[in-house]
Amino acid sequence: MDGEITPEEVERLLAEDADVRVVDIRSPGAYTRGHIPGSENIPFNQLPTRVASLSGSERIVTVCPHGKASVQAANLIKSFEGTTDARVESMAGGLEAWGGELEAGAADAGGDAAAADDGPQSPF
Repeated sequence: MDGEITPEEVERLLAEDADVRVVDIRSPGAYTRGHIPGSENIPFNQLPTRVASLSGSERIVTVCPHGKASVQAANLIKSFEGTTDARVESMAGGLEAWGGELEAGAADAGGDAAAADDGPQSPF
């Protein structure tokens, strides 16, 4: 992992259309209820099997509710052979610290929009 990034910096990168992939590791239901616009949902428990989809990315930012599990997710992503050249960061403070707009809609991982679990399920 290459450290943490502030929510304000993530918002700036997205506003500038920078080449950054924002990976929300919460459950599909939590993602559907509200997520950073332009982010993609890869639940933490699916990350080991879906990390290859991030291969070739230049910059990856992981996001979770409070900025704790996203550190573990960033470490896992950075350890994958296809992402070792990417800059991989965790968003400090998680969505709790996000001051920007949130978007609601379908999760790309599928799932129950009414799921009560906002946190990631550990694959370990």
